[in-house]
Amino acid sequence: MRLSRSLAPLSLALALVLSLPYNALPYDTPAHARVAAGASPSPGRFGASCRTTVHGSQVVAYCHNPYVDIDRVRLHIECARWWDIDSDSAPADAWPAMTVRLTGRCWKEIRSVWISHQKAR
Repeated sequence: MRLSRSLAPLSLALALVLSLPYNALPYDTPAHARVAAGASPSPGRFGASCRTTVHGSQVVAYCHNPYVDIDRVRLHIECARWWDIDSDSAPADAWPAMTVRLTGRCWKEIRSVWISHQKAR
């Protein structure tokens, strides 16, 4: 009888330790490391999300940067007519949590529109 009473607290403690979730285990032991040794960390996220709207011969783009790094964005417009000059906007820095507005136009129709991104230093 005495042996079972002395093992009861020990077995209860063992059951509690084994039922701990994985996140509750200590990080200092190499057996519980979350990143393999020598593995490089994942690259940081970068790039503003942009929406473009074309109305006739005019383009408006809104770019919102949700990330920490500054994104230098430019609007590029290719015009449909051979004699119409294609254009590129001046670069605009989209700081963290900032939305920038870019505009441009052709004389007549627009063939394509795109935004380029550059990591500002």
